[in-house]
Amino acid sequence: MNGRDRTYWVLALLIRLVIGVTFIVASYHKILHPDAFAQSVYYYHMVPASLLHIFALYLPWLELVAGISLIIGCKAKGAAILTALMTLAFIVGLSTSLARNLDISCGCFGTDEGHSVGMSLLIRDIIMFGALGFFLWIERRKELLRA
Repeated sequence: MNGRDRTYWVLALLIRLVIGVTFIVASYHKILHPDAFAQSVYYYHMVPASLLHIFALYLPWLELVAGISLIIGCKAKGAAILTALMTLAFIVGLSTSLARNLDISCGCFGTDEGHSVGMSLLIRDIIMFGALGFFLWIERRKELLRA
């Protein structure tokens, strides 16, 4: 393994760990308080009422499983794709909320006094999405080098 590959490996590991922990922490309060999380989701006005409670029940568990998978490295590529898709959905939700000037809590890390929807959260999610894309590029590079 040359120096650049070693750097890529370390970056991939850091991305997996940071984003994995982020998704696990984000899932915690949502799992404990699905009713409050459903209320947070409702304020975005993006999920149909008929799917709201199903969404609020299953999304946090999906975040938890994906986060654990990233940390332990089991099916990490699939977990990265899943977290990238969730992050993209969060980016869309934040963007439309900003465009509509909604004054709501993001519901990202709990439903109590969370962050208000704002540019800082949007930028954070865009950075996470870019990091996941970079991780997937590294994984693809490793696959090509093995072939």
